[in-house]
This record gives sequence, structure tokens and C-alpha cells, in this order.
Amino acid sequence: MRRELPRWGGIRPRLRIIRAVFAALADPAGVTAHRPGALERAHLALGDWRETRARLADTETRMAAVLDDLGLAELVTTIGGLTVTGAAAILAETGDPARFTTPRSLDGHAGLCPRENASGAHQGKTPISGRGRPALRLAAWRAVWAAMPNNPVMAARFAHLTTRQDNRLARQQARTACAAALLRWIHVVVTRRVTWDPVIAAGGTPLRQGG
Repeated sequence: MRRELPRWGGIRPRLRIIRAVFAALADPAGVTAHRPGALERAHLALGDWRETRARLADTETRMAAVLDDLGLAELVTTIGGLTVTGAAAILAETGDPARFTTPRSLDGHAGLCPRENASGAHQGKTPISGRGRPALRLAAWRAVWAAMPNNPVMAARFAHLTTRQDNRLARQQARTACAAALLRWIHVVVTRRVTWDPVIAAGGTPLRQGG
């Protein structure tokens, strides 16, 4: 198993899963008789997985090449934690960000802007509008998960939104707010052709020492 793992793009074996597979293959309650067929199906599934990974790598390479041709690859990756692939996926959904007059109109296009939820004296939780492009929301959401561990500004914003005393947000709501902020950062960086400035991006949410 250790010898084969690198051939499939693996790094470290998960012994718990390996032991469970071998235990199932040795189980006399029916599995042993069907072991050749089970192994063949596993081989075919792994082959499909390897082919999918190869196609994904090729697509990501071509996405990065397009961004590089546009002179944007180096620029967008000044945003801490944002990968070329993540930026390319977002820009594929937005088109030219310059067609949006303001950064906030871009997150509105994604449906990440807040929607009023009040009736009379009742003030409910404020959800996102949900209008706009679902694929753009998904691309921004995925980019946030990748960027959060490597972007101190975003991490500080997330911590602030989830711990403040007034209008504290749930973790999913805070990630949504970070996704909207990421789209605004991309708009500024691309349309103004400037590198990302973490001090400006921090805005009213100061960085906390130690993360």
C-alpha cells in the first residue's frame, strides 16, 4: 500500500481505512467469494478517479494560462490565500469586473448582499438575497475556504463577525460575508490594476495579534 500510494497522488496512508478494507476482503460472510469482482470494480473506480484528476489538472493549467495572458495572475494572487485557480473560477463567472460600477454591485450580482427581513415590529435575521449567479456564489464560497487559513485579514474579519456582542453571526453567515468581501477585493484589484493592500482591506476590523 505504501508503495502504490504515490502513484495515485497520495501522501500518507490512512491505516484505519486500510485495515477496514483488508478485514472486509477476508470476511468469510460472503465477501471472499466475490473478492475478484469487488477488486475489479475498485480498480475501475480508481481509474476513473485518476482520469478525472488528470482532466482537472489540465483545466486548471489552462485557466491559469488565460489569467496570465490577461496580465491578472500575479495581480489577483496578491490577495492572501487566493489561488490562481480560485480567482479564475470567480472571473469566469463575473466576466470583466469593470462592467460593475462599484465593488458592492459585484457581490450583489453574486446574490451575496444582505436582504431585509422585517415585518412590522419584528426584525428577523438578515439572509443573503440569493439572487444573481449561483455559480459565482459557489466559486467565491470555495475560494474563501482555501484563503481563510492564509489570509490574516479575512481570518480577523471572520473572528470579529462570529464573536462581536452586537449582531453576532453564525459561522456560515460569517463565511458568506467574507465571500462578499473577497469579491469586492477582486473588483478593486482588477479594475484599478493595483496590488491588494491588507491595511486597506482590514477596514474597521483591526488585525488581532496572533491571528
